[in-house]
Formats: sequence, structure tokens, C-alpha cells
Amino acid sequence: MQNAFTFVIAALLDLYLIALLLRLALGMGRVDFRNPLAQAILKATNPLVLPLRRLVPAAGRLDTGSLAALLLVQLAGTALLSFIACIAPAGPGQLIALGLLRLAHLVLRTCFLLVLVHVIASWVSPGGYNPVLGMLAALVEPLLAPFRRIIPMLGPLDLSPLFALLAIEFFNRLLPDGFAAAGMLCIPF
Repeated sequence: MQNAFTFVIAALLDLYLIALLLRLALGMGRVDFRNPLAQAILKATNPLVLPLRRLVPAAGRLDTGSLAALLLVQLAGTALLSFIACIAPAGPGQLIALGLLRLAHLVLRTCFLLVLVHVIASWVSPGGYNPVLGMLAALVEPLLAPFRRIIPMLGPLDLSPLFALLAIEFFNRLLPDGFAAAGMLCIPF
């Protein structure tokens, strides 16, 4: 029962963190915020980000309000999940380490999924335009650009997404698993 409850909380937390992460990426990528998906992301994250923007000043293209919200939600969620799933209470250092580690894994998983969906969409609708696919292309292009500079096109075949996916998975596997790194006796969440 506790595993199912922990899973639901972790899944909802991850979904909201992905929305905050996408909001941060949308601002950094200068994506059109009139896009319907961007509007949904803004609407879901505004209640937390807008008050934080008043407290934390922006730093260039970086939306520090969204970044602060992302970090606060991750740390609060990690503390909640740790309280529910761990046998022994976690110290503040452990919670911060585990929270940052979970956030790094989430960022890498999100990048992996964005590139994968972009590739599949390019196969399904190679020449068509959809506002969501346009936004997706704008989010994925900074991930693919370094690989496109190194790896030549093979006729119409672009292998840069394949190498981007391999690199993302490589870095994801370099990071230790959450509880092993934090030294906590917990049910994996």
C-alpha cells in the first residue's frame, strides 16, 4: 500500500516538476508563449512562479523565478517522499543531495523523451507544421545542435538525435541512483 501511495505522489511531483522545467526551457529558448501547450504550462505554473519572480530578480535570459520554484518543489517533494518512505529520518544534507540527484535524473529523462518524441514526430509528419511540434523542435534544437556540428548528414538521414539520445543516457547512467548516493534506508520512489 505504501509503495502505491509513494508512487502516486512521486508521479504527480514529477509531472509538476516537468511543467516547471519546460517553463524554464521555454523562456531560455525564446519559444512563442502564444502556443497552446505553452499557455497550459504557464497556467499550471503561474501560481508558484509569479510570487517567486517578485522575490528573485531575473538574471539575463534565465528565469530565476521558475528556477527557484523548480528547486523548492523538488526539495519539498523529496522531503515529503523521504518522510513517507524512509525508515530513518533524513538529514538536511541528505535531502538536498537526494533532491538535486532526483532533479538531475528528471532533467535527463525529460530531455531523452523530448528528443525521442521529436524524432518520432519527424517520421510521422515530416513536412507538416503543428504548433506543439514547432515548440518541441525549438526545445530540442539546442540539444541536437552540438551533434549536428560534429556528425555529418548521411543523405536525408540525420543521426544527431541518435547520438544525443546516447549521450543523454550515458550521463543518466553516470549519476548514482538516488538512495544509494544518499545512504538512506528508503523504499525506492
